[in-house]
Amino acid sequence: MRPAWSVIWFTTLLGCAQGLVVALALAGLGGALPAGLLRDLLLLAFALGAVALACSFAHLGQPLRAWRGVAMWRTSWLSREVIAAPLFIALCLAGALAVQRTGSWPAWLQGVSVLAALLLWLCTGKVYAAIDFIREWATPLTPLNFALMGLASGHLLAAALLAEQGAAAAALLGRLALLWTVLAWMSRALALARLRRLRRAGSTQSAIGAGARPVRQVSRGFTAGSFNLEEFGLHASALLLRRLRSLYMILGFALPAVVLAAVAWSSADASLLALLALLQFAALLGERWDFFAQVDHPQNHYYSAAQ
Repeated sequence: MRPAWSVIWFTTLLGCAQGLVVALALAGLGGALPAGLLRDLLLLAFALGAVALACSFAHLGQPLRAWRGVAMWRTSWLSREVIAAPLFIALCLAGALAVQRTGSWPAWLQGVSVLAALLLWLCTGKVYAAIDFIREWATPLTPLNFALMGLASGHLLAAALLAEQGAAAAALLGRLALLWTVLAWMSRALALARLRRLRRAGSTQSAIGAGARPVRQVSRGFTAGSFNLEEFGLHASALLLRRLRSLYMILGFALPAVVLAAVAWSSADASLLALLALLQFAALLGERWDFFAQVDHPQNHYYSAAQ
């Protein structure tokens, strides 16, 4: 499929914001963070979420009708995501305001915010994993990868920012970032191994409901371009995809894991952590691009059978 950059930025930025909120909640267990720093980081999570939400509107044909997306919340994971995303972002702002007013992040609000982050990861992942006929996505690894990558990027960002301020919790978050990065690395590797074993779904016969009867397609039925060809077909070489996967697996997982392991029991330099966070985030954008590009949509049996 042709990746949509609006959705790529939306899922990657929002996942980082979710991971940042979880990291702040865990950092608070090891000792109170300075109120001003905690407020600023919650505002950063809010800003990341708000930018992500703004990016998502670029994918809509009629942005002013976005509110209608909540209508099918009983059955649609997308509708649930439409509810969960603004709720999580609002909780980030509520946490920052509570810290500004009282000097602390109430425990109940921390718990609700972490729960909202986990629920949002589930909704976002299930938007894709619930589409049974797209077999590249229809696996429990899809929501798991969304969560682990968000946790990895959010914790690494938090570790870098806390290290820059000299906060003691930076070391704890650096070790947690190492844990989440290794788990995300393993989970994405499993997803890629599964992808290599997948056989293309469907056939020309099943695409038109012809059953087992032999069908030979001689024409697409049109000669110009179409929406289906543009949205569900990607003209990228297999070599490009292999190189991209190698690049994001190295920069997004292997390199951060090695460096974090090397500095796990010492005081890591803040600039080094910041550089790792930037490299990892850029690599995760590439990973998310590949997540969409890897799909061989079943409709392509019909449209690409005859050139």
